[in-house]
Amino acid sequence: MIASLAPRALSVFERNIFVYRRQWLMIVTGFFEPLFFLLGIGYGVGGVIGTIPYAGVDVPYAAFVAPALLASSAMNGAIFDSTFNIFYKLKYAKVYDAILSTPVSVGDLAVGELLWSNLRGVIYATAFLLVMVAFGLVHSPLALLAPVGVVFIGFAFGAAGFAITTHLRSWKDFDFLFIVLTPLFLFSATFYPAEIYPGVLRWVVEVSPLTRGTHLIRSLCFGDLNPLMLVDIAYLAVISLIGYRHAVRRLGVLLLK
Repeated sequence: MIASLAPRALSVFERNIFVYRRQWLMIVTGFFEPLFFLLGIGYGVGGVIGTIPYAGVDVPYAAFVAPALLASSAMNGAIFDSTFNIFYKLKYAKVYDAILSTPVSVGDLAVGELLWSNLRGVIYATAFLLVMVAFGLVHSPLALLAPVGVVFIGFAFGAAGFAITTHLRSWKDFDFLFIVLTPLFLFSATFYPAEIYPGVLRWVVEVSPLTRGTHLIRSLCFGDLNPLMLVDIAYLAVISLIGYRHAVRRLGVLLLK
């Protein structure tokens, strides 16, 4: 992956920047969904719940939920660009056919698109982090490293989304994507600790990539450095690598016939 990170890959990334200069409103609107969840659930439901135990202490419910919403905003930003936008470019606009007629390889193309989808996730997460600071929901200076943690989340979901998109046949297939993303958002230790889930269900929750991303960001926001954070990073990195390699292989099959 690093070998493909060359000027050709950066040219693909730069192309997205030029395109979105006139479509910046599409990026801005994606920031509001986690904000509404924070206000409605973090403070609305949180006003009833009060505090929730985390790392041996009771913390305000809104402060517990906020890092998870930050992680999910990174996921949403990366997923949107690596699925809907890539599907349109691949199946309808035929953008990739034109790009691959230049010296750009499928590896360069994949890296450039993943860099852009990740940047979108980082933008969402950084904006949401500023909201958390304004609301007094940050409990450690380590929260400043949250955008770095978001990079791992963005690459994992961006690469996975890219790989899945290469198998989609029509817009109707995106219904299956939402069937996966909705429970992933709701049941990845987003609103409740993973410990409350019984038996096998807890292990299902624990292996969710969003759970690992949420744990990583939540640990940083509370200054709770722990060895499991290394597992989070490694897990997300493996998903990134597998997704990237599969996306490149599929693009080769679809576009280099």
